[in-house]
Order: sequence, then structure tokens, then C-alpha cells
Amino acid sequence: MFQKKRTYTEEELVSGCAANDRRAQEALYRRFFPEMLRMCRKYARDEDIAIEMVNNGFLRVFKKIHLFEHRGSLEGWIRRLVYHCMADYYRRHAKYLHFLILDDHDQSVPANGLDHFFEEDILKAVRTLPPISQEVFKLYAIEGYSHAEIADTLKMSEGTSKWHLSTARQKLRDMLEIDGDLKLVSSGL
Repeated sequence: MFQKKRTYTEEELVSGCAANDRRAQEALYRRFFPEMLRMCRKYARDEDIAIEMVNNGFLRVFKKIHLFEHRGSLEGWIRRLVYHCMADYYRRHAKYLHFLILDDHDQSVPANGLDHFFEEDILKAVRTLPPISQEVFKLYAIEGYSHAEIADTLKMSEGTSKWHLSTARQKLRDMLEIDGDLKLVSSGL
């Protein structure tokens, strides 16, 4: 006598969640939770904190779902809201950008490296990048998208996405006078 779980379309999920239908909310949560948790894990070293960020993000999603206009993907809209909750978490818990990660080697920047830069300085530098390189950099280094996802979103090849990321990193290194390969990780970025 078990009922088979209903499969919802995105439109049904949105309208169901907007109508406060608990089944639609659960279906939306189950469908997008794994991907949102993966994104938050890139920024939070503690599993409990990552889950807290995702849950706060979904609370925001459910409060604002009536504003979703079906332009762009539902996943991208949810990702943006969860990302903003993650940024809010770091704003509450950190006064400035604590660390950067060099490439993918999990090495902290030396004390004399970036401790004199604030988040605003780095974001200002990112905003000076050429538009496409800026977008690729934000999607990859800040929001956690893969090159395949970026290529699909921006209608380019993965190689072009990698080239724009490399170009953005080099320009940021030059602007900020940093040695090593730059990847932003923390405090609201």
C-alpha cells in the first residue's frame, strides 16, 4: 500500500511551492538539495555548517518562490538564493576575507600575502575584468560551477571557459600583485 512518489515538472514545483503544498516543497528540496550541498561544501569545511547554509537557502527559496518568473533555469535561481544565504553566513561570521586558496592545493596564502586586502578590494578587481572573463570567473571560482556547466550556460566550449578563467586569474594576479593561481573561497564571495 505504498504510494509511488509523484514526479513534478518544474512548473508544478513552482506553483505547488507558491501554494505552500508540502509535497511540492519536499519534492523541490529533494531534487535540488544534493547539488546545493555540493556547492556549499566547497566553501564550508564543516558538514553541519554546509547543511545549515543549504537549509537557510531553501527557506529563502520557499519564501520567494512566488517571485520566480520562469526565465532561466529553476536550478540557477535556487543556486543564486542559496549562494546569497551562504554569503550572508560568512558576512555574519567574518569581518573580512580570511583566506584564498592557491589553485586546488588547499594552501593558505602566506601572512604577508593578502591580509591587507578586504573583500571589497578583491570584488572591485573582479569587476574590472572583461565581461565574459568576469562571468566565467564568478561562475567557476565563486559559485562553484564546473567548466562543462559554464560552457553550457554561456554557449561556449569547455576550452574557451578554461581560457577565460586562466585569463581572469592572470589579470587578478597582476592587479593584486599575487604569486600563484587564484581561487576565491570565503566570506561572502
